[in-house]
Amino acid sequence: MQRMSVYIYQHNNWPNFTWNTEYIVSLLSEARNLQGRLIGKMELLGFDLRNEALLDTLTLDVLKSSEIEGEVLDLDQVRSSIARKLGMELAGSVDSDRNVDGIVEMMIDGTQNCFKPLTTDRLFDWHAALFPTGRSGMAKITVADWRKDTTGPMQVVSGAMGKEKVHFQAPDSELVDNEMFLFLDWFNNYDNIDQVIKAAIAHLWFVTIHPFEDGNGRITRALSDMILARADKSNQRFYSMSAQIRKERKGYYEILEKTQKGNLDITEWIKWFLQCLINALKSTDSILRQVLFKAGFWNKYSKTIINERQRKLINKLLDGFDGKLTSSKWAKIAKCSKDTAIRDINDLINKNILRKEAAGGRSTNYELVK
Repeated sequence: MQRMSVYIYQHNNWPNFTWNTEYIVSLLSEARNLQGRLIGKMELLGFDLRNEALLDTLTLDVLKSSEIEGEVLDLDQVRSSIARKLGMELAGSVDSDRNVDGIVEMMIDGTQNCFKPLTTDRLFDWHAALFPTGRSGMAKITVADWRKDTTGPMQVVSGAMGKEKVHFQAPDSELVDNEMFLFLDWFNNYDNIDQVIKAAIAHLWFVTIHPFEDGNGRITRALSDMILARADKSNQRFYSMSAQIRKERKGYYEILEKTQKGNLDITEWIKWFLQCLINALKSTDSILRQVLFKAGFWNKYSKTIINERQRKLINKLLDGFDGKLTSSKWAKIAKCSKDTAIRDINDLINKNILRKEAAGGRSTNYELVK
């Protein structure tokens, strides 16, 4: 008779995790050093540039956390929603959908209020914000309450119908209430370990309990960000773990499955998490370069006459325009005629701000002069 898999939560000592400090100390030191250097760098920036970097980072975090779940959000809506929630002025702000506002509210509450206790009600509020219609896609789900498993056990499954592979099965729903009581008690009270290590454990522990019918991944990543904000002693975020997990998604799922099917020694999981954090901290340099380039650009052209349509499209290019910019796209985004779009573009070409892309093709594309 084949022995069934034993998941990590089925071991007698669950949830008493262990790890080998010797194997993680160098990675932890590197992560802590990079965190300190980044905070120092950001403190040297002026208020406006720091806010720009914060807005860029939070936008990336929200977009990538949703992408991991296969949901592609509108960048402009996310950026505008974050700016409104943080009280920032944003040129070309757009209205945002309720589902966008929901994940933005959750992520901002987690980091801006990182030192407040995590409670059942707070988690339920986050869950309700993620699913404002009470549905996940077309399916009606239990919102703002623990999962009920009315259609069978909660499983993480891949593969075509009839050839499904079960990667993980969560604890039975009747156990969730007690599991979450233990988790929240630990989350709020046990600070005798390094906060970065605590972020790694919280991520694994919460996603293993899988307490909600849907949205567990996004809430898990918000909890990681919350503890990392505590580790930084700052509610301003300048690096995105979600963006890095999105890049390393294959490795993330592999180490998660291996750990959830292993024993309570989670050294390998913590090592993976720390390396992912280090990679996230290093990739922040690109955000900083973009922010400084944008500030330098507008400083350079501070005395140049630029209309609001032009300013909106230039900012889109500075923020990383998705795809190629054509006169048709300009007209659509700026809500103007194609003739007006061409006049705007030619004016910026004459001012040496835009140029035609060398690649050519069926339609003419434009890019910033750098």
